[in-house]
Amino acid sequence: MNVKKQPHVVAISGGIGGAKMALGLLHILPPQRLSVVVNTGDDFEHLGLRISPDLDTTLYTLADLANPQTGWGRRNETWSFLHALEQMGGETWFKLGDGDLALHLLRTRRLTGGESLTQITADLARQLGVAAQILPMSDALVQTRVATEFGELEFQDYFVRRQCQPRVNALRFAGAESAQVTPQVRAVLQDPQLDAIVICPSNPYLSIDPILAVPGMRELLRDAAAPVIAIAPLIGGAAVKGPTAKIMGELGVPVSSLAVAQHYAGLIDGFVLDVHDRAMETQLELPTLITDTLMKSLDDRLRLARMTLDFAATLGRPRKTAA
Repeated sequence: MNVKKQPHVVAISGGIGGAKMALGLLHILPPQRLSVVVNTGDDFEHLGLRISPDLDTTLYTLADLANPQTGWGRRNETWSFLHALEQMGGETWFKLGDGDLALHLLRTRRLTGGESLTQITADLARQLGVAAQILPMSDALVQTRVATEFGELEFQDYFVRRQCQPRVNALRFAGAESAQVTPQVRAVLQDPQLDAIVICPSNPYLSIDPILAVPGMRELLRDAAAPVIAIAPLIGGAAVKGPTAKIMGELGVPVSSLAVAQHYAGLIDGFVLDVHDRAMETQLELPTLITDTLMKSLDDRLRLARMTLDFAATLGRPRKTAA
């Protein structure tokens, strides 16, 4: 008797856009067959706690706990801790809600006890009812640094405290050179039954590049059995949310989806382009899916996820056969 193979998809993700796409994939796949490799370049220590913003956004989104107004943090959050901290003159520029604080405390205590970020994240996902596999890009601490006219800034100082206002001159990922791909990430990317790898519509420079900076990650993507599809994070030359377009302009990169596709050259087998950028299709030198990429509702996320996987099913790995 023939047994139908269950699809296995890996999402490469960071930020709110990545979490939205991961949620769409979660709703159309067997949950155990979705693996989400998440950026941890945003991680930092605050008030003695280890904060992992992109991991937490992914956890909350897939657990249906995310704040629908902001896309980050928990729904129906309370702020007693932050208010008390403010009364005592503490730092309140990074918003820590009471429920969110509990997660950071647990993570910090377990990291201090010697457990890996991967193991802690897996346990948190189970406790929150998330069956998909959520994987930090590395267990090592890799931190995005932003070179600006004010000097080099820690990422959260640039992104949250200064609201992305300083001009970006360069980016680097401190600690990446000594980081390692975890066995769990290696295993999902080397799965011979993998159907697709989806680079989510996340900021290529702040959310995806830190993942690609981990030694060996690019090679794993190039050698994977499945096609790699990237979804453009821009619509009509503008970002839906966040500073993608601003950063591209400041780095001297054309603010276009074509430039994003070129940024991923050598890694991807297909590209998903928004309908507003249809005119760029003739300039793309790889298979392209043109569709509405704006994800306002859950239905939008499901539709984009289905179309992306259907598109991936039409592609092979020409780089492998050429090699």
